[in-house]
Amino acid sequence: MNILFLSLSSLTSLPKRGIYTDLIRKLLAEGHTVTAVHPSSDHLEKHHIYSVEGNFRRLSVHTGQITKKKNLIQKGISTLLVEHHYKSALRQYCKDSSFDLVLSVTPPISFGGVVKYIKKTYGSKSYLMLKDIFPQNAIDIGLLPTWGPWKLLLWWFKRQERQLYRLSDYIGCMSPQNVSYLLEHTKSIPQHSVEVCPNSIDPIPKELITQHRKKEGEPLVFLYGGNLGKPQDIPYLIACLKENINKPDRRFIICGTGTESDSLQSFLKENTADNITYIPGLPVDEYEALVSRCDVGMIFLDHRFTIPNFPSRILSYMEKAMPVLACTDKNTDMGTIITEGNFGWWCESQNTSDFTSLVDTICTLDQTTLLQYGENARLYLENNYTVDHTYQIIMNHFT
Repeated sequence: MNILFLSLSSLTSLPKRGIYTDLIRKLLAEGHTVTAVHPSSDHLEKHHIYSVEGNFRRLSVHTGQITKKKNLIQKGISTLLVEHHYKSALRQYCKDSSFDLVLSVTPPISFGGVVKYIKKTYGSKSYLMLKDIFPQNAIDIGLLPTWGPWKLLLWWFKRQERQLYRLSDYIGCMSPQNVSYLLEHTKSIPQHSVEVCPNSIDPIPKELITQHRKKEGEPLVFLYGGNLGKPQDIPYLIACLKENINKPDRRFIICGTGTESDSLQSFLKENTADNITYIPGLPVDEYEALVSRCDVGMIFLDHRFTIPNFPSRILSYMEKAMPVLACTDKNTDMGTIITEGNFGWWCESQNTSDFTSLVDTICTLDQTTLLQYGENARLYLENNYTVDHTYQIIMNHFT
């Protein structure tokens, strides 16, 4: 098929590993032609750029800077204009093309107008990969007020959300709880059109994985890698670190950037923490090497979330056969999946004592038990979260 892939993530390097680039490579390997539309990696670029590499077409759209703005109002305005920029680029470069399927990814929720244009112009089918549920996720953590003049903006976002769902022939959610939430809160969606289509990767071969084995007397290394923003509840993360500061049997590495990273850096400047390291960010290869040198991967989500998030960051831990410690809200089923899959531990991200209690327990486990948790994580990934699974889920509707 000729497939149009709409994303807000930069897809400038197809060989680069990630949940979207891995899926695109799978589509190409199966003989499909893919046109990926994504924002320009250079926010100073003033023009759209179209390129062709075999059966892969890339349309890099000038949108201005979106993903790295710390000013949320500016970021919001840029996101609102994405639909206009994408439609303009498609009219300019793809007017003579034909698409059988449009694969779209949230965020943003404002892709509805683009999907409508594609379906009307080309008669395409559409599949939505739902990676977040907006605007409710922003309401939950106080990013989007629901009073006064904000009501108009909220109404517009809700309208965009309903339009995108209505235009999608099928909607793939990240987990079973995502499916249940969507069907319960959006009655207009046909039940048969919603299914689990989880985050997935093309994992490196298991024989290339070397599980970290700490030496006698070394501290257990806990790693958090990913975004440091409002959804991750950085004040809770800092409080957890403060409660475990300078304990000799554990070490924490925080690797990432985001709107809330300044508060973490301020905490470390004000406190002498021999067992806490902050790394602002690493290239993919260096980050994956770091993961291989750690013992336990950590996930953090704000306890106020009413929507069931499922961060893709967990996949890099599981790929490296690393156990997972998740501190999240009660509404996501990530904790249930981790504990029932016997590859980690979960607590609600509200009381720091719950986190410390789990860390205490993990630090008493012997090497064999920790390695088995990691083996279970890798096995669960292979059975559920590979691009082969995602590809089959999507294509079952269109072959």
